[in-house]
Amino acid sequence: MKLSELTAYELLGEQELKDIHSMGYILRHKKSGARITVISNDDENKVFYIGFRTPPEDSTGVPHIIEHTVLCGSDKYPVKDPFVELVKGSLNTFLNAITYPEKTIYPVASCNNADFQNLMSVYMDAVFHPNIYKHREIFEQEGWHYELEDEDAPVTINGVVYNEMKGAFSSPDDVLERLILNSLFPDTSYANESGGDPEHIPELTYEQYLNFHRKYYHPCNSYIYLYGDMDVAEKLRWMDEEYLGKYEQIELDSAIRMQKPFAAPVEIVKPYPVASGEPLTDNSYLSYNVVVGTVLDKKLYQAFDVLDYALLSAPGAPLKQALIDAGIGMDIGGGYDNSTLQPVFSVIAKNANQEQKEQFLQVIRETLQAQVADGIDQNALLAGINSSEFRFREADFGQFPKGLLYGIQCLDSWLFDDMQPFMHLEALDTYQFLKDQIGTGYYEELVKTYLLDNPHASVVITVPEQGLGAKRDAALEKKLAEYKAGLSREERKKLIADTKHLKQYQEEPSPKEDLEKIPRLTRADLKKETAPLLNREIETEGVSIVAHEMDTNGIDYLTYLFDVCDILPEDLPYLGILKAVLGYVDTDDHSYAALANEINMYTGGIGSSIGIYPNVKKQGEIGLYYEVRTKVLASRLPDAMRLIKEILLTSHLADEKRIYEILAQLKSRLQAGLSASGHSVAYTRALSYFSTAAYCQDATAGIACYRVIADYEEHFEEKKQQLMEKLSSLVKTIFTAERMLVSATCEESEIPAVTQASAALKNVLYVPDQPGKNRSMPSYPLAKKNEGFMDASQVQYVARAGNYAAHGFSYHGALRILKVILGYDYLWINVRVKGGAYGCMNGYMRNGDTYFVSYRDPNLSATNEIYDGIPAYLEKFDADEREMTGYIIGTISDMDTPMNPSAKGARSMTAYLQELDYETLSKERSQIIGAQPADIRALKPLIASVLSDGSLCVIGNEDVLTSEKQMFETLESLT
Repeated sequence: MKLSELTAYELLGEQELKDIHSMGYILRHKKSGARITVISNDDENKVFYIGFRTPPEDSTGVPHIIEHTVLCGSDKYPVKDPFVELVKGSLNTFLNAITYPEKTIYPVASCNNADFQNLMSVYMDAVFHPNIYKHREIFEQEGWHYELEDEDAPVTINGVVYNEMKGAFSSPDDVLERLILNSLFPDTSYANESGGDPEHIPELTYEQYLNFHRKYYHPCNSYIYLYGDMDVAEKLRWMDEEYLGKYEQIELDSAIRMQKPFAAPVEIVKPYPVASGEPLTDNSYLSYNVVVGTVLDKKLYQAFDVLDYALLSAPGAPLKQALIDAGIGMDIGGGYDNSTLQPVFSVIAKNANQEQKEQFLQVIRETLQAQVADGIDQNALLAGINSSEFRFREADFGQFPKGLLYGIQCLDSWLFDDMQPFMHLEALDTYQFLKDQIGTGYYEELVKTYLLDNPHASVVITVPEQGLGAKRDAALEKKLAEYKAGLSREERKKLIADTKHLKQYQEEPSPKEDLEKIPRLTRADLKKETAPLLNREIETEGVSIVAHEMDTNGIDYLTYLFDVCDILPEDLPYLGILKAVLGYVDTDDHSYAALANEINMYTGGIGSSIGIYPNVKKQGEIGLYYEVRTKVLASRLPDAMRLIKEILLTSHLADEKRIYEILAQLKSRLQAGLSASGHSVAYTRALSYFSTAAYCQDATAGIACYRVIADYEEHFEEKKQQLMEKLSSLVKTIFTAERMLVSATCEESEIPAVTQASAALKNVLYVPDQPGKNRSMPSYPLAKKNEGFMDASQVQYVARAGNYAAHGFSYHGALRILKVILGYDYLWINVRVKGGAYGCMNGYMRNGDTYFVSYRDPNLSATNEIYDGIPAYLEKFDADEREMTGYIIGTISDMDTPMNPSAKGARSMTAYLQELDYETLSKERSQIIGAQPADIRALKPLIASVLSDGSLCVIGNEDVLTSEKQMFETLESLT
């Protein structure tokens, strides 16, 4: 059936989307006014979302709280948490909801037709008929509520969004990002925080919250998107009959307003909290920000992405280099953000000083003036265009379905023009236009117009303040104490009763008959076969290659792995430094800026990583590799190999100035990452007490690595010679022929060319001092430390770890099911729903390494006690066939995520390096599909053994950690 024959809809437009090999359709639902965009093609990974324009009127976070709460039950699916039920029992390839500054979207994706329909049904019912009107408890749990345990206890505030945003507002990067948006658009909804400011979230009343949903969650304010291989007419007919056809169009103004241009730039200075031990000097953030046209200017949308690369983001880019040379900031960031109606270009100096503001602005202005006068480097412009075009053509978005990313990009224009959802998906003609403009003065004119002569700008500075977090906590405590004092005896009794009632509500499971309303697949819907491993070993011309042959659309994905398993433990941090140095210093043939342009002109990128592969057959043994990766069109393979040789063999590692710049940048980025990814940092550190693999991870990219880098940065003058000599020695030690192994993901016809190119590389590598020397793992200084790392965050990341293999247990497929069960049942209910943490995770590796961790958690010892309760939970675990099947489907869904060629090759190579074979994977899959509740109960002693190790690491608020210092062997500042 043709879409034009659907009488409930008006077909407004259709066009061939040649660049993404699809057909595009624009429709409007006649009765309700709902907007629909369809991208039809043969992609089995189908995507749906429904989104709404949700401009916030204040910073109470109401759009964000509604995003959380509409997924807590609806008329048709009245269970408390249908989102969790879907995660546990769906074959989804994506399932989430996202709040942006001016829109909220609810996307799902699946390759299974029945599953896809189920997901659409649950999400459509959630947004239009949520249980939020029936159960105030949903608002209190996900948004905020007062808690009072008894007459003598203090009143506190809890809530998932409240705690999530306390974590977000603890990060200087996040604080700055919000201030920039607020500063440039003070008269629009962008002046408000859609996620919610923790200071203002408790101002939101239940009725205000409901009114926001009543106003904006109407079909006439909706944006519905369908992508992939499906019967579109059937989906649209279902939407009309079940939902859209039940609504009449109403008058609703949700338009996002344009900010009137400024007459002159504005300036904002705000403090952000740091821990008492953190320095105040070299810890401010300086930013200069300008508004760049509108997102509906198709050429400008892409042109400033190119200018971002050429002026700021590329290694050695003029703005970045000028600020570094002037000694302003350790890391220069910012760039072009085109996700808002009026895009923003920012230049940010991190770890700078407030007193440098005038110099910061002067350097920016003088550098841009010179670029306009002398002309922007044409190779940098070409590299920026080619890099962007390569990414567009490859459409590799990692774990995310490309249809989802296309759909989000549609909203960049569709949200502001009903007839322009596809504006930025047809980009190849724009890339050609941009190439044609090089050398014409086009880019220089853009710089002059938007970056130099543009008064719609802001200077935003965040400065560190010790004790600010404690001061805010004290102010909140005082405010809450006054609130409690102002309550009558009856009001206090009511608050105590309300606190108990909410906990009872949270503990009460959904009725079985409600759970059964959530549509679910069966075990019979699951593929019995595991995905094949594509590993073909080739030994030719003295080169060892593991080939993963498949259709790659003409792209070669190559990784050169150099075995470094014999590197001494004390040298591991230098591997972390080396991967940040190689490719970012001058070589014999190029400056590092010119080298970056060469890489981006001829390849899809060249980079380094440290690969750590625990052996599944030999307990405690790991594969440790320095990996050099590239992706390149097959026709450009010689260029990629030329550049790899140049980087490995002729990098200038004695350039003191450049080495210091990289160290300072690395320190700044690791420092930000330690807090932003506190959960993974904490569990890796906890594992590192006893795990060789985790020890190496921490030493090359975690806290141990950070400490070495920070020490070198602080004492660079006295230690620089030692560092440069170590890097030079490592290069000559690592990049030898006998250490090299090649992983090649490419088409079969490309293998001869890859083999020849790899042999040519091998023949020019360094000759080892002791050829043929037996390389063996050193012993690692593993020891339990149970550390607490204090920062200025308002929340905690609480990690427990252990190793079941050390206690004689072996891996079983049921452990993958346990990850789903705990993550969305026991831990979810106790740590997130009742405890108020934003997230909770658990993981089980085949080498025995196991962890439990919380994310943005207001608690510490309470969460640790919840971990200790897991064995008792497992002992009593039971599930009927429907529940068990749900857990199994959720597990298989995680295992069967569609993969692009690069991911398929990486999966196969990882299995090869771990000595993990297809038979083992097939056995584990059978264990999962056939699992029964008894298999989960049988894991109790395994988990008890892990917890008995007592390994604990926590990152979080210094006052909270200090108050519970008895939990730790050592307590110290994170940075």
